Amino acid sequence: MTSVHEAVPSAPVPEHGPREPVHSPAKPMSWAMLSRALAVPLILALVCFLPAVIAAQPGTGVRDTAYWLQLVLTCYAGARLATMILSTRRRLLQGIFWMFVYIAMGVAPFAQAVIGQTPTPMVGPRSDLVTAVALILVGCAAFDLGALLASRRPLRRRVAARSGSGPAVAHRGRLGLLVLLAFAASGYYVLKLGGPAVFFTSRQEISASVAASGVVSGQSNVGSAFLKGFGTVPALLALLFFTRRLVTSRRARRAPSTVLVWAGLIGLNAIVNNPVSNARYWFLTVLVSLLFTAFPSSAAMYRSVLAMGVVGALVLFPYADRFRYDGAGYRPVDSSSVFEPLATKDYDQTVMFANTITWVDTHGHTYGRQLAGSALFFVPRSVWNGKPEDTGVRVGQWMGMSMTNLSAPLWTELWVDFGAPGMAGAFALIGYVAARTDRRYARAVSRDGPGPGSVLAVTAPLIAGYTFILLRGPLLQAAGKPAVAALCLLLVTSFRSRAGRRPR
Repeated sequence: MTSVHEAVPSAPVPEHGPREPVHSPAKPMSWAMLSRALAVPLILALVCFLPAVIAAQPGTGVRDTAYWLQLVLTCYAGARLATMILSTRRRLLQGIFWMFVYIAMGVAPFAQAVIGQTPTPMVGPRSDLVTAVALILVGCAAFDLGALLASRRPLRRRVAARSGSGPAVAHRGRLGLLVLLAFAASGYYVLKLGGPAVFFTSRQEISASVAASGVVSGQSNVGSAFLKGFGTVPALLALLFFTRRLVTSRRARRAPSTVLVWAGLIGLNAIVNNPVSNARYWFLTVLVSLLFTAFPSSAAMYRSVLAMGVVGALVLFPYADRFRYDGAGYRPVDSSSVFEPLATKDYDQTVMFANTITWVDTHGHTYGRQLAGSALFFVPRSVWNGKPEDTGVRVGQWMGMSMTNLSAPLWTELWVDFGAPGMAGAFALIGYVAARTDRRYARAVSRDGPGPGSVLAVTAPLIAGYTFILLRGPLLQAAGKPAVAALCLLLVTSFRSRAGRRPR
């Protein structure tokens, strides 16, 4: 068995022709010197300076147990994010996880604790907020434990002689079918909503067009989920696969047909996956997955995404909903501090966790029912009488909110169903899988990887981008597009032997 650190035989020349060597972004010694120079300022900025600046803001917040726990969580997440940025290895899933935790569960709730204001009202006692922050810390520690356990177990290559198959690669013929599916499904999506122009108006107009298209029936959103899923996901996946081929294969760059298809997919995604007609979190998925696919071996790009992601989330993200409503419905943010929008917009994850704890005190745990509703999202409510609502919607209705599009972070979803022990165990498993996937991704994009057709080299960046949506929740809203992506991947994936032959 071969460890990930041990030398492995070079892969044979694939049928598409020789691959270009993957150039290292920098010599190890030069990066070691640079990392030492950046380590202290970066850690001080994330762990000390930013929390101190927030703590010095004027506000009416109470400095009680919840405040100090929130400060501990912010510093812990900042230290882990700094570790991800300074690491010599590209850890896509773990890096995005800690970036989300630092921003949405750390800095933003800490600003809310200082200013004394939250985007969503807290309906329960203060003790429920203390419990929520403590449980978030438990989930983060469990994630770290799972990642640590994964690092202790060496990766092993699948032996073709025993398994009869090799790494997962995109079958070139079926990849053409994916391209046809992308153009057909996105074309139908565009025509169903009234043409390309509506995709450059607002999300409010898109929702109205979907409602008028006839795919939404009664209280079920299954038709809408499939329309949007097939209208956007195949186009993105096809673009990622062709970007991967162009980046890693000189022959593909010299083939006019490949370049033309890629250009066509760029235009298609500019219509159906643009930031005007899509939610901000989905556009982040598109952007992050495309950057990680286009620069698979670039440590600089990986670190830039994590570092600049923090700046963008704190400064730009609260203002990025400009296209959510039309001109009459848009209300610009009016604030005198860069931290005030964090307390009044978007980042309601921690307070919604506290509200859910209060809700469970009255209604009890659901013991897997909410998760089952998310997994079986495609079952219409007309068939499944009593199908669970989104967790955020259920809690929002109980709170008496008129707007129930509220977040239900993954901590909330797991705790509602399985309590604290189940939540901790689930996060340990998630950390383990994330760390193993990161290591396999590093191997997939290396010199000895399966080449331009590697499925993991495309799937891992897509999952990394979609992590924002999965962590923010609710899971029922987030389940549709991953299901469509899984179907598309099943369509194109082939397992060839190490000798380059597909199994019979």
